[in-house]
Amino acid sequence: MTLGLTDEACPVSLDRLGALYRADDEALGDMLDAIPESTRARLAAYLYGRSHTRALGLRTAATCSGAELRRVAGLLGNAIHEMSRQPYQPTSYEDGWTMTKARISLAGLRSTA
Repeated sequence: MTLGLTDEACPVSLDRLGALYRADDEALGDMLDAIPESTRARLAAYLYGRSHTRALGLRTAATCSGAELRRVAGLLGNAIHEMSRQPYQPTSYEDGWTMTKARISLAGLRSTA
């Protein structure tokens, strides 16, 4: 079975996905260990297919066998298996980019006149 990245539903609950996304390194490893490998492989492909969760997808793929990743995601599984065994290289749009919280006011500019 080959996953289509744009139309597949997340293979874990949204609560679990949020917990994985917020987890520190140690907790993430424990949480991933609790998920069956076939589900982890589907999750790795799902996460890798979204730019904001790509790094988490590779970390998840690192916990899966190459055979399982290939079984659930075909050629994508091959690719993420190889990439997950290498040091993470941010994509060009991730490199040096950090999100900052800017204060936004809906009141508009105040006139000093």
